[in-house]
Amino acid sequence: MAQFSSRVQRGGQCGSPGEGIPTVTHSSIQSNGIGERPGAASTAEPTDPVTADRWQRLKNEWGRRLQPGEQSVVIAWSSFTATFAGVRALTHWIHDGHGPSSGGMSLGGHHFHHYNIGIAGLAAIGAVALRGHERHLRHPVTAAAYGTAIALIVDELALLIDLKDVYWARQGRTSVDAAIILTAVGATVAAGLPFWSHARGALRA
Repeated sequence: MAQFSSRVQRGGQCGSPGEGIPTVTHSSIQSNGIGERPGAASTAEPTDPVTADRWQRLKNEWGRRLQPGEQSVVIAWSSFTATFAGVRALTHWIHDGHGPSSGGMSLGGHHFHHYNIGIAGLAAIGAVALRGHERHLRHPVTAAAYGTAIALIVDELALLIDLKDVYWARQGRTSVDAAIILTAVGATVAAGLPFWSHARGALRA
């Protein structure tokens, strides 16, 4: 027993415990790729840094050049222009013999006028204006919905004024369409005038 204890003591005097034994740490395992989950190193391809940088610069210019109210006006006019032009193009396409034979949407056997969608949209936006929070009032979706709703109503304005379904009549409609679209485009450009030139520079840089 004494011999065993003396051997233990002599062994302890040879050096500190673990001397000469390589130490394996968690960081060394990761650096050597041992123990990593398959696919953990690269889960997805990174986005194009050039495109991401351009959009970031564009976003910065948008916030720097336009106040929140001005941003809402630009979004609303852009939405109005796109919606009105799209609805008019769809109308002419249906009028030329494409699409549904009834000439548009029907509900319960009756023609459903899309100005009803516009009126419902304005009612919803009015509710947001009365009871919504500030972040709802300044939200881009609110401005886009407002522009879309106005466009749907303006597109059938003649029906609302005369209470006659003259929507599909061609007489004089082409010039009116062109005038409204040009006005809408001009208003969009004018509303965002402090932003457009800087936006072009941000995208080109």
